[in-house]
Amino acid sequence: MNNLYLKLFAQFFHVGLFSFGGGYATLPFLYDIADKFHWYSSKQLTDMLAVASITPGPVGVNVATFAGFTTSGILGALIATTAVILPSFIIVSIVARVLDKFKTNKTVQGAIRGIKAAGCALLTAVGIKLLFTSNLHLLGTILLGLFIGTSFIKKQDPLFYLGVSAVIGLALGYFNLIGV
Repeated sequence: MNNLYLKLFAQFFHVGLFSFGGGYATLPFLYDIADKFHWYSSKQLTDMLAVASITPGPVGVNVATFAGFTTSGILGALIATTAVILPSFIIVSIVARVLDKFKTNKTVQGAIRGIKAAGCALLTAVGIKLLFTSNLHLLGTILLGLFIGTSFIKKQDPLFYLGVSAVIGLALGYFNLIGV
């Protein structure tokens, strides 16, 4: 097997194994891969995240698929996707077998609380990284603030905010193209 494919598998297996907290928690690892291996740029990763956020499926898996494809075509996409989901598959299979024995165990409950805190820290790091690597746009920044503020007042599905943002972004892009 090609050395590139082994590295690709190992890196994305690592991402799947250590990124607790959902798809966005994979981003610090993915940025690290971009810096180490130069398979894709940070800008490409930001674009991948944008596309992965509006496509069906878990964001982390979608980004891994895009990153694998960018790195090495369809085979790279298959390898990266398989590698990123394999740790979860293995862990869930093991946990399902022993869950009843350990769900009241204080050590297990403490570990889960620690994992949740680590997930929050990873998501915060992603937010800060995206803030400083994105091209800030005044209207986008205002919308972000408005949506965050609104989300505290009225609980709305995040897809609603994503959809509104997409429509506004498409409209602005359209008007930019026609020179309005």
